[in-house]
This record gives sequence, structure tokens and C-alpha cells, in this order.
Amino acid sequence: MELKDLVKALNNGQTIASDSPLHEVMHRSSQEALRITAELNGSYHEPDEVRQLLASLIGKPVDKTVTMFPPFHTDFGKNTTLGRRVFINSGCSFQDQGGIRIGDDSLIGHNVVLATLNHDISPDRRGDMHPGHIIIGRNVWIGANVTVLPGVTIGDNAVVAAASVVTKDVRAGTVVVGSPARVVRSVND
Repeated sequence: MELKDLVKALNNGQTIASDSPLHEVMHRSSQEALRITAELNGSYHEPDEVRQLLASLIGKPVDKTVTMFPPFHTDFGKNTTLGRRVFINSGCSFQDQGGIRIGDDSLIGHNVVLATLNHDISPDRRGDMHPGHIIIGRNVWIGANVTVLPGVTIGDNAVVAAASVVTKDVRAGTVVVGSPARVVRSVND
């Protein structure tokens, strides 16, 4: 089994059993992510260097308009896609095995957690992982200390207020707040 097999299985929503060859590939891939994030977070880097390290981490080019302020944490990295003019503030953690896609012009606040895996609820299968993608639309603002859970889509132009926990999809053009996050208004109100 190789990384491409793992990413394909994750993107298809396949459960990754804790005793499977795919789980082993996931753990090997994590070591590379930990190495790159240690380099990224270990000292100051110019913005172009940050983008180069981020590109190495996610395994694809990062547009020159993307800005990220370290520290940044991930235990995988190979299933994230970033649009243009994305800003990621310091302290964020992306658990991207299930897939994270961030649209153009989106702002990700301090200490945001994007979590794309759930463990099995059954005690005898607790090590099994169930992936669910996170899709963040265009021009989304996610406030500081927000947690977004697996399988969530946040629509274009939405705002997620600080410290919210997003457990279900957020409609485009709405403002959500709380735990669990709920709609409080339209961005146009």
C-alpha cells in the first residue's frame, strides 16, 4: 500500500481499520508531516519559505497569494487544498486525512481546529478511523478557536464566530455562533 491508495480510500469515505495496511501507511506519512511542521515551526521563515514548506507538506503548489503565520500543526498534510488569497493565522491544527478544501479569499483565525476523522464508537474498534471531508467555500471567515468537525461544508461568504463548534453544514451568507454552532443572522442583516 502507498500514500495514493490511502488518499483514495480516505476520499471515498472508507473506514481505516486500526490493524490495516492503510493505517500503517497513515502512520508512516505522519512522520513526514511531523518533520516538516517541526522545521516550519522551529524558527522564523520569510513568507516565501513558509509557502515552500507548506507546499512540501501538502504535496502540491501553494499560490503566492496564500499567507500562513506559524506555528501550524498537522499529522498528515497530504489531503489539503488551498485556494488563492487564503490567510491562515497562527496556532491552527488541520487533521486533514478526510480532506480539507479551503476556497479563495477565506480567513482562518487563530487556533482553528479542522478535524476530518472520527474514531469508532465501539470500544473494540476504537482505533478505526472514519473520514469526513471539510469544505470551506469562498470568502469565508472562521474566527479564533473554532473547531470544525468531519463532514462539514461551510458555504461561500459565511462567518463562523470565535469559539464555535461546527457540527453540521453552514449555509452560504450566514453567521453562526456557539456550540453547536447555530445561525444567528445573515451576513447582509
